[in-house]
Amino acid sequence: MAEAGRRVQPNVGRTTVSSIIQTFRRHNRTARQLHRGGRGPLFTSEQEEAICTMVVEYNAIRIREIKSAIIDNNIFENIQTVSISTIDRVLKRHQMNMKQLYTVPFERNGERVKELRYQYVQCIMELEASEPPHSFIYMGEAGFNLTKCRRHGLNIIGHRATVDVPGQRGGNITMGASISENGVLTHIAIIGSYNTERLVTFLALSTGISSLNKRGVRLEMTCQSM
Repeated sequence: MAEAGRRVQPNVGRTTVSSIIQTFRRHNRTARQLHRGGRGPLFTSEQEEAICTMVVEYNAIRIREIKSAIIDNNIFENIQTVSISTIDRVLKRHQMNMKQLYTVPFERNGERVKELRYQYVQCIMELEASEPPHSFIYMGEAGFNLTKCRRHGLNIIGHRATVDVPGQRGGNITMGASISENGVLTHIAIIGSYNTERLVTFLALSTGISSLNKRGVRLEMTCQSM
């Protein structure tokens, strides 16, 4: 019996093989009997597939939200109430479990953004081919806070690694900088965020052009988004 169980994929235990042989001798069958007594399965296979589709379409959905969707959906007309544990068992039966969420920038790979990138490259190539001299200036900004601290540290084994933090958060600081092929042109750090007036001033200092307006600011922001 042990040898017969090892020949089956996946392997079957000796006691299971013995039970199958005894059932075949007594009742002339090897298949399991249908479930009898008690309450049958709450969901049909189509309904379980609909639940899995909810999770696949929106990974951040909660089990409570699935419960509300089941009660309000026409596919589940025979379901008046359902428990969270039942939904959890259905998800686990279909190899679905709680996982960490990761942000994926789908919009950046959309057709609209790809077309904007193509137009931006064509514009740069036309500038490269033009006769008047020109210079490319790359600009960017980044925000940070002075009260930020490290998330990992060192200490003796068995002792917690700690660090002192201030009682109040400091102000947010935004750093704007621009570079060209000649190096850093300008860098300006301000408290708060950049608005239109501050951005126009920053672009004027970076490019040396004092007649920039809001249209030029919008054009620059469009180029940065691509």
